[in-house]
Amino acid sequence: MVILDGEHLTFDQVEKVLNDGEMIKASEESMARVVKSREAVEKIVNEGRVIYGITTGFGKLSDVYIPSEDVEDLQINLIRSHACGVGDPFPEKVSRAMMLLRANALLKGFSGVRPVLIERLIELVNSNIHPVIPQQGSLGASGDLAPLSHLALVLVGEGEVFYKGERQPTEKVYQRLGIFPLTLTAKEGLALINGTQAMTAQGVVAVMEAIQLAKQSEAISALTIEALNGIVTAFDESVHKARGYQEQIDVAARLREYLSGSSLVTEQGELRVQDAYSLRCIPQVHGATWQALNYVIEKLQIEMNAATDNPLIFDDGDKVISGGNFHGQPIALAMDFLGIAMAEVANISERRIERLVNPQLNDLPPFLSKNSGLESGAMILQYAAASLVSENKTLAHPASVDSIPSSANQEDHVSMGTIGSRHAYQIIQNVRRVLAIELFCAMQALEFRDKDKMAERTKAVYLKGREQVPAVEHDRVFSKDIEKLAGWLLTNEWKQLFLESLKL
Repeated sequence: MVILDGEHLTFDQVEKVLNDGEMIKASEESMARVVKSREAVEKIVNEGRVIYGITTGFGKLSDVYIPSEDVEDLQINLIRSHACGVGDPFPEKVSRAMMLLRANALLKGFSGVRPVLIERLIELVNSNIHPVIPQQGSLGASGDLAPLSHLALVLVGEGEVFYKGERQPTEKVYQRLGIFPLTLTAKEGLALINGTQAMTAQGVVAVMEAIQLAKQSEAISALTIEALNGIVTAFDESVHKARGYQEQIDVAARLREYLSGSSLVTEQGELRVQDAYSLRCIPQVHGATWQALNYVIEKLQIEMNAATDNPLIFDDGDKVISGGNFHGQPIALAMDFLGIAMAEVANISERRIERLVNPQLNDLPPFLSKNSGLESGAMILQYAAASLVSENKTLAHPASVDSIPSSANQEDHVSMGTIGSRHAYQIIQNVRRVLAIELFCAMQALEFRDKDKMAERTKAVYLKGREQVPAVEHDRVFSKDIEKLAGWLLTNEWKQLFLESLKL
């Protein structure tokens, strides 16, 4: 059971909720804060005080006073009008993360919602009822208004949900389970949609997959090094300590560990003096990606426990401040950085693929085919990798450098952080397939080496990989092999067999 208190949610806990179906509940202390914050909102309404979003309209309409008898209509109108997301829905895991993070943010006690709203979010997570939330339509400032409005629709019994593998009307699922729709009261609609939970949820899911891929890229590149009789001298600890980046030092150490005991690798000057950069500079390039991942993790960890709605209520309602914590710029920059850093993992991987298949760059059969000429072997696998890498270059263009004014120029600078997070996630899916292609080619190249000379760890990767796809005897439809390996890279088997035993 993961206990939410608005302050201490961790990546490990989020991963358990998203991947393992761990149940969640709110701490008693955080719910007590929520109650006090709600009492402050009700006092504001009863006193007729003019406070943004509680007794006024929204955005450019913030100067329009709303009498107390209309506050419920104000909130439901807000949700319905702002639910204008378009495009394919977010994956269920992202929708689930959005509810988890929104509940955690509201538990900080600065938002003025009733406990029942948070209880409903928790109930939906624990019941595996996930709102259908279109991916496109957020500017990433004023919060993720459109995506979060689709989430809020589900709380009031509208919109659609994913439940037991089916996309269904919320009303139908509620009726089946005996769940009653909520009625939003003062401030609650705004509190639900003023936040960065769409970009943050997508970012959390993306970085979790990115971390696993970064680890896998080291194991896969170790197989490539063996297949190409790579020079391990370049990974000597003294080289990397001389530069001083800890992440680079760590990657080099893990490569040495993967390759320990291998008779396929060489020392400097044994076959050649230097390897190409795509082999020699793996610690420098992959290490820089780890630096970026650590930065992204740090920002997401803060945002997962942040109050990002507006206005925020302090001192039992004596201080209600309209600020801009909903602005997604910190996450927008982090997501752009994530996409760029992971695109580089694919860039250098594609160069290693080229070295595996190009007979001018190795001593292996052309395109790793046993019947070169009659059969094309792995020739077009490199094309596919190059295509994915090129696509990533367009997706890695920073979304955060763009801004379009909205709400009659009241909201005149926005982050585009949700676009950045979606693009980062797309890049990561492409990276996985590029790494799958490298793994495929490295294993095939090793068919022409003495596999008994492989290191213990790399041979374990090879043998498990061969359980997924057989060696190539003749040309076949290779796309099936790549998708099989890419799917395997998503599984926990890697974590259990190859990653946990290393110092990762």
